[in-house]
Amino acid sequence: MASDSSFDIVSKVNLQEVNNAYQQTLKEIEQRYDFRGVKAEILLEEAYFTITTSDDFKLKSIIDVLQSKLIKREVPIKNLDYQKAEPASGGGVRQKIGLKQGIDTEKAKQMVKNIKSLGLKIQA
Repeated sequence: MASDSSFDIVSKVNLQEVNNAYQQTLKEIEQRYDFRGVKAEILLEEAYFTITTSDDFKLKSIIDVLQSKLIKREVPIKNLDYQKAEPASGGGVRQKIGLKQGIDTEKAKQMVKNIKSLGLKIQA
């Protein structure tokens, strides 16, 4: 019976918790004094966040708030894929942050190679 044992490796993000953290981030940005009168926007679209604001300092502040809300919701921030910040219209800054779902092909191949090197019978 032990020879028929199997397991699956899954790496997924709970999208409901991501949405809840996003909503909490929006509320905090609206209430914070340092964001009053400043163009600061965060959008959640399918598998990524888009943050647009007036300068780099505000961008880092929004990312910190988002990360703290995700951590409180037990969403691993290792699943965030930070893109390079780019200039936005009106002298602002925009950054996209993707949500990694699953295991990328290269990492999966490396995992299979490591398990096979142990001499175990596997099927990938």
